[in-house]
Amino acid sequence: MCRQLAEDPHKEIYVGGKGEIVEKKSRFISETSRIENEDEAIAFVEQIRKKYWDARHHCYAFSIGRNNELYRCSDDGEPSGTAGKPILDVLQKEEIHNGIIVVTRYFGGTLLGTGGLTRAYLSAAKEGLKNSRLIEKNLCQSIKIATDYNYIGKIQYIAASLGIPQTSSRYTENVVLAFLPKAKEAENFCRKIVEITSGRADIHMGELCYAAMIDHEVIRF
Repeated sequence: MCRQLAEDPHKEIYVGGKGEIVEKKSRFISETSRIENEDEAIAFVEQIRKKYWDARHHCYAFSIGRNNELYRCSDDGEPSGTAGKPILDVLQKEEIHNGIIVVTRYFGGTLLGTGGLTRAYLSAAKEGLKNSRLIEKNLCQSIKIATDYNYIGKIQYIAASLGIPQTSSRYTENVVLAFLPKAKEAENFCRKIVEITSGRADIHMGELCYAAMIDHEVIRF
């Protein structure tokens, strides 16, 4: 069964991060991770519980799916709505997909009240996400262009002017250049290639995939 691919870009956690705030001597430690399903989310929560085994609360929220089809949050013993919901609000406001945030609290001896707890968990979740590495995934169209050497410079110029990355090249009697434009930009790119080569380029449309630019390199998913 083929997976359904959506054109809109979406953000995900690429490398999880950690943040910490202190509020009236209570420590709030936030850790994030990328997840694919609910089992991975539960496993990450259990990992955090073991790591901070002596803490009083491990509150969390996660969102799974391209359209956030599954999301959960937990107050883990804190007053209802003061922990899990604020953490989930951070994920949703930042439009993070397939991500989880767990905020561990070490009680400092002073009650914060519902408003204080809400603000603390919200701030801690933001801190963890701020220290994470986020990426934007786009639906992209793989394209290979076979042409003679006379058109290499023009094709590469068009791609560069449109911000389309070249992913490979092969030089023999002719040249084959591979590009990975966003799916919504592929048709316009191909039309311009036909124009500048007067139809002398052989354009092959390949597979659709999600991709992101990481450290100036295109990574496919």
